[in-house]
Amino acid sequence: MSVQERKQRERAERERLIVATARELAEQQGWDAVTTRRLAERIEYSQPVLYSHFRGKREIIGAVALEGAAELAAAVRAATSAADGPRGRVAALARTYLDFAARNPAVYDALFQLDGGLPYAREDTPEPLKDAFAALLESLGEVAGDGVHPALFTEVFWASLHGLATLTRAGRLLPEDAAQRVELLVDRLAVV
Repeated sequence: MSVQERKQRERAERERLIVATARELAEQQGWDAVTTRRLAERIEYSQPVLYSHFRGKREIIGAVALEGAAELAAAVRAATSAADGPRGRVAALARTYLDFAARNPAVYDALFQLDGGLPYAREDTPEPLKDAFAALLESLGEVAGDGVHPALFTEVFWASLHGLATLTRAGRLLPEDAAQRVELLVDRLAVV
């Protein structure tokens, strides 16, 4: 291995460490607790080293969002591939999405609430974000109904899931009705 290859590998490892540490700190204490100074202390590197990877917190949030998008896509695909029939796939997608949001609140915020400097719904949207949407579209497109554009239906269904995730997390919805909400969403919105 050349010196340059070793340095590139070490740089990539440091970057992964920064992102993992930011994510861990955000999940434990919220995004307000994630500062470059605290991250530098936790990873035992100087702030200039941190800034050599990311220009600031916004880019770190973006990196966490991209990582989270890949995880969400993988979770949705795993759940839907194990389900039977269109209705089963849509129900599995909804449960998996809501579970992901509940188990990873800081990642969910990085993806959908905070400014990570990432373009959404544009040509230059990063591939992990496009793939997360594609994972939803794969199951939802088949239940959009006649005359309904599959991507548009996916956006509406996703918006419904996002609303449920956000309102549940804020304590605005009764937790004991969570399963009924998913069933209602699947039965009334999806044509299965």
